[in-house]
Amino acid sequence: MGNTEATGIPEDKWLAVVSNDGSCDGQWYYGVTTTGIFCRPSCKSKPPNRSHVRIFQTPRDALSERFRPCKRCKPIQPQLPDEEWEAQARAYIEAHYREPLTLSHLADALHLSPYHLQRTFKRLTGLTPAAYIQQFRIREAMKLLAATPLPVTDIAGQVGYANAAHFTTRFQNVTGLTPTQYRGANHKP
Repeated sequence: MGNTEATGIPEDKWLAVVSNDGSCDGQWYYGVTTTGIFCRPSCKSKPPNRSHVRIFQTPRDALSERFRPCKRCKPIQPQLPDEEWEAQARAYIEAHYREPLTLSHLADALHLSPYHLQRTFKRLTGLTPAAYIQQFRIREAMKLLAATPLPVTDIAGQVGYANAAHFTTRFQNVTGLTPTQYRGANHKP
């Protein structure tokens, strides 16, 4: 069985798994026999049944036992510092701002818990992910209003708002002008 402990998980490691203890990351990994997935101790996935847990010293040990890496905590990739997660979140938002973006969707795409994403993003940017999405959408709308003759309803849809009235309200809250007023003051022929 290589570097695994197959006859039960020690209490200290079990406590690390159920408390998502990041201080143990890189020291050992755990696999769940019923799913065939292995994780870092800090993984935010649902706590497994203790009797189904196996401990591995390295990812290679888990892979050799035919466990596959968790898609959430990515145990075979280096962990990113918070600043890199935040940069990835901003890049994802900027690439997908036209789509419906919820905190859960964003967290899934970045393999983070919604709580960690919200807390880390706000700490580093001063904005929640939702506020950043709104700010980015309004900035893109301002560019379109100034540079194109597209109707306001089309611009609303292009920047991710399904409802033009909601877009107009948000736009006015941010800029102090309605989209039509903004266009009149900033249109570039």
